[in-house]
Amino acid sequence: MKDFIMQTLIRSSLCALLLAASTAATAPLTAAGEAPRVRYQEIPEGAYSVVAQVRAKPGKEDALRAATLPLIELVRGDPKNLIYFLQEDRAKPGHFVFYEVFASQADFDAHNAMPYVKDWFAKLPELADGGVEVMRMAVLGKPQK
Repeated sequence: MKDFIMQTLIRSSLCALLLAASTAATAPLTAAGEAPRVRYQEIPEGAYSVVAQVRAKPGKEDALRAATLPLIELVRGDPKNLIYFLQEDRAKPGHFVFYEVFASQADFDAHNAMPYVKDWFAKLPELADGGVEVMRMAVLGKPQK
């Protein structure tokens, strides 16, 4: 009888584990684990866009990357930021290109006033070759509803 009860408990446990695993495998990503999606319909025509680049001083590529990577989470966490991409040239490590979209220049200016942005800019004289080159752009195209 003891063996029968143990086998039943083991089977029940295995079934519960299999059910949990199959549910987890087919369930959509949770909000915590889901990457934010670009919602193009929420980007107003004329939105304030910035394309910027910075190049590391020779030998400072890793240090500039380490100083810059935390910006991804911080900027994307800003409710006024609509899009943020940080990219690195595959052929020239240490050459970074930023693509950022805000609804307005005022939102972008508020972003640049954030302490973490100011801290990043303060590190550039030691790490970057020539500072940041910035193009200020306007997003074209009406949002599709």
